[in-house]
Amino acid sequence: MAKYIKKEMPDLNETGSTQVYYKMQMLRRMELDEFAERVHASNGAFSKSTVMGVMTAVREQLVRELADGYNVQINGLGTFGCKLGMRPGKEIDSFVEGEPKRNAQSIRVTGVTFRAEKNLAKDINQQCNLERGEENRLSPSEHTPEERLQLALQFLREHDYMHVSDYAALTGLSYTTASRELVKLAADPSSGITSKGRKSAKLYVGR
Repeated sequence: MAKYIKKEMPDLNETGSTQVYYKMQMLRRMELDEFAERVHASNGAFSKSTVMGVMTAVREQLVRELADGYNVQINGLGTFGCKLGMRPGKEIDSFVEGEPKRNAQSIRVTGVTFRAEKNLAKDINQQCNLERGEENRLSPSEHTPEERLQLALQFLREHDYMHVSDYAALTGLSYTTASRELVKLAADPSSGITSKGRKSAKLYVGR
């Protein structure tokens, strides 16, 4: 029987209280060999080796079609597509005149997207009998917002710049909460902190 986890989320909308969301508690990762054995056990028309052979062939063909620019829809499952990004060491370009433009050699496939069909979730839900599992609560910082600002300013007096990970380690905040708080501090001229760079290359420095 599947279990669900009740997780606490930061107050992203500043409502005065944290939010709750639920996720499935994973038992373990099932490998293809076991999955194929279970398909064979539930449908004796196909041997385990046949199931594994077909799935391997489907994967290989899926790679070829996605690499050629197709999105592939598998009825009953969903649609696969490619996600593109920059190669390591390359910064994403812009539409601003005069800035360097990237060519095809700077771009690569960084991931695969999958959009599940609605009926897939519906069919899973019909067979799913959930019971309560773990409860994960946030670990709030032991420092007040003003204390966290002073910790950051002290860090910047001793270092040329600060990463989000540095601020998270200083304050005890999660990486996501630390990132969001630094963005607010950098936008406030009175904080004494500003930012340089963009996205993953963003750094925080003293004003």
